[in-house]
Amino acid sequence: MLIRHAIASDAETIAEIYNDAVLNTTAIWNDNTVDRANRQEWLQARQQAGFPVLVAIDEQGNVAGYATYGDWRPWDGYRHTVEHSVYVHPAMRGKGIGKSLMQSLIPLAVEQGKHIMVAGIESTNTASISLHRKLGFVEVGTLREVGTKFGRWLDLTFLQLRCSEA
Repeated sequence: MLIRHAIASDAETIAEIYNDAVLNTTAIWNDNTVDRANRQEWLQARQQAGFPVLVAIDEQGNVAGYATYGDWRPWDGYRHTVEHSVYVHPAMRGKGIGKSLMQSLIPLAVEQGKHIMVAGIESTNTASISLHRKLGFVEVGTLREVGTKFGRWLDLTFLQLRCSEA
């Protein structure tokens, strides 16, 4: 499996992965799908802001997942904290792709001088919470019923990873 920085031609599959999460999971609390042009604009904006977008490429050369991070909150005092996202193509889940993406993403945050990486995960997504714990993330709290999707209230569990010792 190859992990590399995303390029514009990856936007189509990134959109497919994102849309699957929108339509079929509670991983993304959005009701609207996106198209290739939207993800190309998103990718360009991320990269211009200095944030990485990584993709995992399978043996056939297809995008199997992606991971990124960005500002956690927009105020200056939070400039050393980022929140990340990691999504895997539905046909490729359970094969260690999310872990590989995160193991490549975390060192980039360290290189950029980030202190904390935040994960906000829907509380019943035990697979993602377990993955994050294995990567060293520590659970720091849960916000109850702060979102809704598929006609039910959702809880959001926060985990964090210290990226630097300072």
